[in-house]
Amino acid sequence: MGSIRARSDNGKLFFEFRYQGKRCREQTTLQDTPANRRQMEVVLKKIDAAITLGQFNYLEFFPNSAKGRKLAQQPLHIPVHGVQRVQQPNADLPTFSDFAAKWLAENRVRWRKATYESQTGLLKKHIIPYFGDHVVSGISRADLLGFRAHLATLPGPGSRESLSAKTINEIMGTVQAILNEAADRFGFDRATQGIQRLKVRKVDIKPFSIDQVMKIIESVREDYRQYMVVRFFTGMRSGELHGLKWKHVDFDRRQILIRETFSKGRTEYTKTDGSQREILVSDMVFDALKIQYEATGSFSEYVFCNRYGRPIDNKNFTDRVWYPLLRYLGLEVRRPYQTRHTSATLWLASGENPEWIARQMGHTTTEMLFRVYSRFVPNLTRNDGSAFDQLLRRQLTGEAPTSCAEREDLE
Repeated sequence: MGSIRARSDNGKLFFEFRYQGKRCREQTTLQDTPANRRQMEVVLKKIDAAITLGQFNYLEFFPNSAKGRKLAQQPLHIPVHGVQRVQQPNADLPTFSDFAAKWLAENRVRWRKATYESQTGLLKKHIIPYFGDHVVSGISRADLLGFRAHLATLPGPGSRESLSAKTINEIMGTVQAILNEAADRFGFDRATQGIQRLKVRKVDIKPFSIDQVMKIIESVREDYRQYMVVRFFTGMRSGELHGLKWKHVDFDRRQILIRETFSKGRTEYTKTDGSQREILVSDMVFDALKIQYEATGSFSEYVFCNRYGRPIDNKNFTDRVWYPLLRYLGLEVRRPYQTRHTSATLWLASGENPEWIARQMGHTTTEMLFRVYSRFVPNLTRNDGSAFDQLLRRQLTGEAPTSCAEREDLE
């Protein structure tokens, strides 16, 4: 990412960024003031977005630049379907790549950094190589469907044979958002109308039983024991747990305040507004936090950290602690996210109020709770069919209700 700097001799501001592996500096006549820096930062974001997407036009930003004139003599190549094609500018409407860079820069201010990086990655890897040199108004519905079919032929990450329906939907969502914005801005018909999302296959959750949870807690290495207790019995996501700071642990009210998340080496706002919540901790979690405070409270702002006081690295935890432990215990290997599912199923099985559980999990309603977890608690609302069987049996045999609950069923 580039920067705004000031010259030491006259205080004038200049841009500094890297392009094609070289450091570039472009001078301005602006004095070093907060207002001028803000103005230049807007331009710098557009430059960064264009460079990231491989669509940076040096002379468009710096018409009088000697470096820009030199680079302009070299044709700009954009890969399309694996073939190098020279970009053909359109005088009327922008190409997809040019408008995508503008769209990326304009939306950066409202996104989390992780979202910006995700959108940039999708554009650079999949979308720009396919649509880069197309004029935005020339992309048809057939083109979009062809692109989706093309995505379905690509190999997935790791050993997966193809991209998942969820990933394809995310990529198509980005394309559609850009084209819809272009259509609204330039007044042409939306080619995205009526294109449906692919159906995403439901994935069964695999929570741990309480016996398995206790076995994991007892067997994990000592420096991760309190971490496991908090992880299994609070429903926190990995980023929320790794980014948890002591200032967000309220021992007096016995609460954990979810205010931040730690991902890709930085602290950010939580996944959604609904993720901002207060978790009421059980006695076991409260005791674990007290023990952990004795271990890390004096040298780190983070509750769970490494020897240097920095948050736990998720990959290091999964590769060196989590998966080896599951294999050692002979348990089915599954993602650490299953600890969150485990919290929900244990709460439900113990008869906790579903609305309370939803708040603990950071869900705004109980809808997801019942949709995802209800099959693990067949007697939560007596939805296992036994109540209906009892009703039929009474009607056929003439038996009287034997409990208050059964009498209520007849009323």
